[in-house]
Amino acid sequence: MATFKAIRIDKADKGTTAALTQFDEAELMDGDVTVRVEWSTLNYKDGLALTGKAPVVRRFPMIAGIDFAGTVEQSSHPQWKAGDKVVCTGWGMGETHLGAYAEKARVKGDWLVALPQGLSGRDAMAIGTAGFTAMLAVLALEKQGISPKRGPVVVTGAAGGVGSVATAVLSKLGYHVIASTGRAAEASYLRELGAAEVIDRNELSAPAKPLAKERWAGGIDSVGSTTLANLLSMTKYGGAIAACGLAAGMDLPSSVAPFILRGVCLLGIDSVMCPLEPRRAAWQRLASDLDRMKLAEITKEIPLDQITEWGPKILAGEVRGRIVVKIL
Repeated sequence: MATFKAIRIDKADKGTTAALTQFDEAELMDGDVTVRVEWSTLNYKDGLALTGKAPVVRRFPMIAGIDFAGTVEQSSHPQWKAGDKVVCTGWGMGETHLGAYAEKARVKGDWLVALPQGLSGRDAMAIGTAGFTAMLAVLALEKQGISPKRGPVVVTGAAGGVGSVATAVLSKLGYHVIASTGRAAEASYLRELGAAEVIDRNELSAPAKPLAKERWAGGIDSVGSTTLANLLSMTKYGGAIAACGLAAGMDLPSSVAPFILRGVCLLGIDSVMCPLEPRRAAWQRLASDLDRMKLAEITKEIPLDQITEWGPKILAGEVRGRIVVKIL
């Protein structure tokens, strides 16, 4: 295959352009494993890259897409051989390294994780970076000692990708999940995923008090800004919030009060450069702790040629759950 289909992002006079095109295989970047990409997905960061709303893309031309699942075609890496089923998320794909919205990808073998037993490539991309991040956050809360017996946990942006998977996983693990969303129409959807309560995000949008009434033992936040500040001020003594997103902004208008008066912990979650050991652990937990029926309920499939239409939608909060992209 001298050329292959790909979503290519180029610099333009004003911003960037993103379009389905033919990409020359000779232009693939260095790597010791070449993969036939079969499935990808749409994350919030992909929406930013596709639309140019934020400077996610650091080199041009760029193939968009930060996640893929596929089959190894060629490998000089000792761990991988032709025919292996693999998953790759993060590591700068779609930002500094040619990404996943393409029929082929060439990457470092150290970036790859074996497709967990029991998951299909489509399942893995229905999970994608959003679900992987959600599981990293769950693992961080567990490590901090936040268990179901400690009390409720809150999930913000609950109808989005991270929030949907977090809600489904936490409820299966026995937590009392309080789902926060700005979309009242999604209340029944969130309850089907396992949310015990659904609250309006406006409850968390006013300027945060240094300390407010204690409401939850822990939480997973993909929103940031004032929402995260409110979560911290409402966290019970010795609780923890795992922060993994910035949909509302990068600022944190909070105080040290929750930390020094209630012993609250703020846990930072990064999925992009996450080391291989916790990466593998998270994928194994996703294979065992995420209900496949619920995963199917939160997933919509689209073809590669529709991905540019969906970029603006995920930024506008119009995407419920997860979008999986069929490449081949």
